Amino acid sequence: MNALTITLGTIGVLLSLVCWYSFIGGAWKMVNTIRIGQPAPDRWRPFFPRFKQMIVEFLAHTRMTKFRTVGWAHWLVMVGFMLGAIVWFEAYGQTFSPEFHWPLIGNTAVYHFLDEILGLGTVIGILVLIIIRQLNHPRQPGRMSRFTGSDFKAAYFVEAVVLIEGLGMIFVKAGKIATYGGGHMSTDFFTMNLAKLLPASPEMVSVFAFIKLMSGMIWLYIVGRNITWGVAWHRFAAFANIYFKREDDGGVALGAAKPMMSKGKPVDMEEADPDTDTFGAGRIEDFSWKGWLDFSTCTECGRCQSQCPAWNTGKPLSPKLLIMSLRDHGNAKAPYLLAGGRTDMGGDEVGLVDSEGNVDEAALAKIPEAARAEAGRKLVGESAELVEAGELTPVIDTETLWSCTSCGACVEQCPVDIEHVDHIIDMRRYQVLIESDFPSELAGLFKNLENKGNPWGQNSKDRLNWINEMDFEIPVFGQDADSFDGYEYLFWVGCAGAYEDRAKKTTKAVAELLATAGTKFMVLGADETCTGDSARRAGNEFLFQQLAQQNIEVLDGVFEGVEQSKRKIVVTCAHCFNALNNEYPEVGGNYEVVHHTQLLNRLVRAKKLVQVTSVGEDVTYHDPCFLGRHNKVYNAPRELMAASGAKLVEMPRHGERSMCCGAGGARMWMEERIGKRINVDRVDEALSTDPKKIATGCPFCRVMLTDGVTARQEEGKGEGVEVVDVAQLMLESIARVEAEKLTENLKVIQEPKTPVEAEAVAEAIEEERVEEIEEAAATPEAPKTTGVPKAGGLQMKGGLKGPGAKKAAAPAAAPAAETAEAPKAKPGGLQMKGGLKGPGAKKAAAPAAAAPEAAAPEASAPSEAPAVPKAKPGGLQMKGGLKGPGAKKAAAPAAAAPEAAAPEASAPATESAPPTAKPGGLQLKSGLKGPGPKKAAPAAKPAAEPAPEPEAAAEPEAAPEAPAAAPPKAKPGGLQIKGGPKPPGRK
Repeated sequence: MNALTITLGTIGVLLSLVCWYSFIGGAWKMVNTIRIGQPAPDRWRPFFPRFKQMIVEFLAHTRMTKFRTVGWAHWLVMVGFMLGAIVWFEAYGQTFSPEFHWPLIGNTAVYHFLDEILGLGTVIGILVLIIIRQLNHPRQPGRMSRFTGSDFKAAYFVEAVVLIEGLGMIFVKAGKIATYGGGHMSTDFFTMNLAKLLPASPEMVSVFAFIKLMSGMIWLYIVGRNITWGVAWHRFAAFANIYFKREDDGGVALGAAKPMMSKGKPVDMEEADPDTDTFGAGRIEDFSWKGWLDFSTCTECGRCQSQCPAWNTGKPLSPKLLIMSLRDHGNAKAPYLLAGGRTDMGGDEVGLVDSEGNVDEAALAKIPEAARAEAGRKLVGESAELVEAGELTPVIDTETLWSCTSCGACVEQCPVDIEHVDHIIDMRRYQVLIESDFPSELAGLFKNLENKGNPWGQNSKDRLNWINEMDFEIPVFGQDADSFDGYEYLFWVGCAGAYEDRAKKTTKAVAELLATAGTKFMVLGADETCTGDSARRAGNEFLFQQLAQQNIEVLDGVFEGVEQSKRKIVVTCAHCFNALNNEYPEVGGNYEVVHHTQLLNRLVRAKKLVQVTSVGEDVTYHDPCFLGRHNKVYNAPRELMAASGAKLVEMPRHGERSMCCGAGGARMWMEERIGKRINVDRVDEALSTDPKKIATGCPFCRVMLTDGVTARQEEGKGEGVEVVDVAQLMLESIARVEAEKLTENLKVIQEPKTPVEAEAVAEAIEEERVEEIEEAAATPEAPKTTGVPKAGGLQMKGGLKGPGAKKAAAPAAAPAAETAEAPKAKPGGLQMKGGLKGPGAKKAAAPAAAAPEAAAPEASAPSEAPAVPKAKPGGLQMKGGLKGPGAKKAAAPAAAAPEAAAPEASAPATESAPPTAKPGGLQLKSGLKGPGPKKAAPAAKPAAEPAPEPEAAAEPEAAPEAPAAAPPKAKPGGLQIKGGPKPPGRK
């Protein structure tokens, strides 16, 4: 050591204290900022699968390698940064003593080789990344750069530091070899040659070490002062973001949309209160801490931007810029939030107030003015309108928010697992449910879904029109079959497949192919309702839940008595496939759902569909986003095309990088007013392959692509090109079967249940009813709950009922001496404050049945004659008792009154048939039966001895002559708009 080395070493140590203090302070500030977000308890476990996935993504760089050159270059830089820290810390000693090395390991061949590789790898990797950034720099005119909008100042700083670090490792090692000798060509192959160019100087080694040390220290200081520099902080935050990703199995946050959460729990649709619960994200603090972690982790690499269909067609949406805007806004507002500041729905201060509710001006004054100003910004709004009003511009412009097609390309490509689509849907939920601020076209969509059960507003009876256009008979549940016995699949036709003329061709082709293969299927017909995909992606979570519960009621009725493994549904719409397969299990609908391309491909493999005539044409295939990226179904459609003899010509963007057609995210129902139309852009790419046909596997995609082809053909391009479904290609290649044979292939003979089986079922129901009554009577609160069971629905708090769950029957034997009228059922389901009923709410039983028991308590003694079990009301009920699909109507209450009031009249009961249940569900005028076979109740047995007539009872002769009470009329309910529209699917 000499004066120079001691000086350099001392300066390095003193400056490092300041730099480490800055970095640790910045890290702590970031942690506190992230903790502002709402709870997310579901992100912590299970530990081992999450930890394993984090290690796999880190070491194998599975996300980064989607861009191959960038992938290996970034891996070298990453390893150089992490393992290079060992060499970097060695510089502390080398500034004091140039020949310093780590004890024990510093002179080993392994350490020398590692030092050599880390230095070279870091320099090579960062030089490649620098070149890529410059080649894609947005300075070039007419180029849609993925780095547009990124912070180049931060990027250049980080690149410079990494380059200096890599060069520092190389030159310190080469200087030591030049000064002190040593080294071996097997471990120091590069630095030994570089050492020949350097002088032997200990001071030179100390200077190189000091530069290497200071480059890292400056990095620590600058980064600690700028916690919004994601390009620097991602190397720490990425590990946490990968661990806490939504899917613990390692999948990306696609498929099902994230449930609407409040205070870390799914929103209780019945008890939810907009004053206390969070409906989506209307302010930055409404996002969960995982959302804040997403914002802080963004590396600004722009991969999401490069794949976004909105950005690529001139729309204002860039997933990268959206995340960066939320990050910058959150960090700017953080001092206000950390000080306890909070505003109510009207924008008034409710956080920093005194005991009397007055604003604490002294506390507000301590908050930086910039933070207070940032707190006044709206999260989403019209930029132009707010500027004209003299207010601050919103964080996210309305047009930006509604440009998203929810295709998932951004989520698929993000190297640090940011969940862009979930955050966009959360902001839409707030705009729809709280602000009622959404594109005008969506008002018609919501109204049609709520009133008619389909986006087009067509009548439910017209869902069967496509069957009338077929040459063979297709069984319809409730008309041609009363149960699922003997069938393999329920064919979910979907709204587009039933109403849209182009999509009908797909429906017909699939039906004929399944019939040809002998696959027995049935359809729901008028009982089918929209799955609610567009409603959910548009932010109308309540409407989605309403539609989901209605469909689950119907499906559970169809599959009543069918074991879980045989509840199979085949769909042609990728959006229906995603909803039924991924989102319905969230609300209790568990079925095996397959896309038609998957099922048809299985039939081809089983030799049930055999090609006899090759299509023999060049066909390009468009991957539907909700089939491909969201559900990873890429091979089945392509294999099916190959089986038909079509010659597949891939577009430049296909597979997981496929370009969206523009219909997702409810964009199917909105106009594109900015930039190029997404469907036209996709058609241009398809036409570049010079195909004869464009094939796809989704009716939404087919509509959008057909419109795009039509637009181009009007300009003289793409003449003769047709858009078809993959199923149509397969239908062209097989031998067509006669209509009579197809009808025969689908015919199922269902054997009716024997009287013994029917009686056994009735007895089992009665036993279950008695057990429920006894359990209710055994509880201390039994007298309060012996009336009508509390309405169910999508309840979370206090006992979540699954869809189709059985409601407890009205306890007829329980004493009700004090009440002449059963209490009304509490409204359930998707309620807002004030009693709005949502899906699955149970209707109160008719009170007339209980009145005679109140008049004659002695009649409640056990009788040998079992009571006829009443059908339990269910479905998406509204105020007044509107029954949902598949709900069974209770028997007329007048039938029970004579038996209770006049025991003598019970003897002839064996001669009269029990009352027949009326058809339920979404009925047509002709009386279409609801899902599930109706079971006849066994005739009542004569009582052994009539009970003595009570004094207070009415005269026995008057009871049989009492007129039957008319059932209450159903009132319109659901998520109503003014005027009381009917629930989805009803006339």
